Amino acid sequence: MALNAFANVFRIAELRSRLAYTLVLLAVYRIGIFINTPGVDRAAMNAFMDAQKQSGGLVSLFNLFSGGALEQMSIFGLGIMPYVSASIIMQLLAVVVPSLERLQKEGAGGRQKINQYTRYGTIVLSIIQGIGISRWLASLGRTDGGQSGFNQIVVPDDSAWFTFMTVISLTAGTAFIMWLGERITERGIGNGISLIIFAGIVAGVLPAGKTLMDMTAQGAIESAAVVGLAFFMLFIIGVVVYVERGMRRIPVQYAKRMAGRRMFAGQATYFPMKVNTSGVIPPIFAGALLSFPATLGTWFPFLQTFRQALEGNPWLYNGLFVLLVIFFAYFYTALTFRPDDVADNIKKQGGYIPGIRPGRQTADFIERVLNRITFGGAIYLATICVIPTILTTWLKVPFQFGGTALLIVVGVALDTVQQVEGHLISRNYEGFAGPRGPRIRGRTRVAA
Repeated sequence: MALNAFANVFRIAELRSRLAYTLVLLAVYRIGIFINTPGVDRAAMNAFMDAQKQSGGLVSLFNLFSGGALEQMSIFGLGIMPYVSASIIMQLLAVVVPSLERLQKEGAGGRQKINQYTRYGTIVLSIIQGIGISRWLASLGRTDGGQSGFNQIVVPDDSAWFTFMTVISLTAGTAFIMWLGERITERGIGNGISLIIFAGIVAGVLPAGKTLMDMTAQGAIESAAVVGLAFFMLFIIGVVVYVERGMRRIPVQYAKRMAGRRMFAGQATYFPMKVNTSGVIPPIFAGALLSFPATLGTWFPFLQTFRQALEGNPWLYNGLFVLLVIFFAYFYTALTFRPDDVADNIKKQGGYIPGIRPGRQTADFIERVLNRITFGGAIYLATICVIPTILTTWLKVPFQFGGTALLIVVGVALDTVQQVEGHLISRNYEGFAGPRGPRIRGRTRVAA
């Protein structure tokens, strides 16, 4: 069945062109990873990153989310994280700034205006982070050689021109990635920004697996630990797929209604609420927020202590990460899901939840259910993101793909396949599981 559905993908011209467009732009992104910023000794940079991979820490995490661009010191070294950070800031401002809140409620026009502000914010953050990166590169092998044991100079000619060129290169690289992501979202398949992060993470799987096998062959790691970790990761993937497709169904009853001269019979349906309403956004936001001390530490010395504490104490980093994931799960859900609007829409369409009065009581009921499933979703997100990292530390296996990367990869893959399946079903083709199989959207069996 899945093979037939896969073959059907290439029978739909629009879907075929969207997939090709997406793959071409992702290939452009991957090629850009290997274009260096000027003035950086690539061999010294690779040696520094190899040392960081052995010890883990924030630098390895940034390198993972940038798709290996930081290791290459590419023009895409900042990745898409400035855009993610700008999105966080804009959504926070929309809560406290009335004019932005009005723009959010104006529909498509208002959202376009907010997207434009987000792009401006991305450029500003890229410039700030670009300055921080340039100063950090210049310090490698010079000022921190005694502390980290790394004594190779990464930037042979440290000057104002190097700083200027690095900032320009990194800012232009991030702007280009942002453009690629928006084009994929508009003319390709799936969410472009998420797919770029997905492509960066997946591209590092094979090299990391090869490194793991080499270390196992050399006896540096026990084979049993690697096999146990592999089975555990497969189990985590199964849990992610199960929970991501899970939903709470609220029954809704619609009364009989007249439209012109036609009488429409009442019907019973349900309103679906996903267990993980916020998706992969909370761990991405949490990771982006925890990267601020590393960037701002260049200008604010008091943040250096905090940055060193985060890098040197995994328990502190993971604890803060869990708290931020739970906070952003509630925060992002509150931004994107409004019980009052849902209750109003049900009431306007002549529907009601059995046993609940339409209007205020319906909104309160939906909000109560939403808070409960959001709590479960937040605990699920935090557990999935942290447990694999703790396990790899306990087994002493240097596998850099923690729970956050796993969650992003599985979540983005499910969303993309769901969009492909939506195109298939809208054109009377079968889904990936056949006519009687479940849909990617949820555990729903449909009649043939």
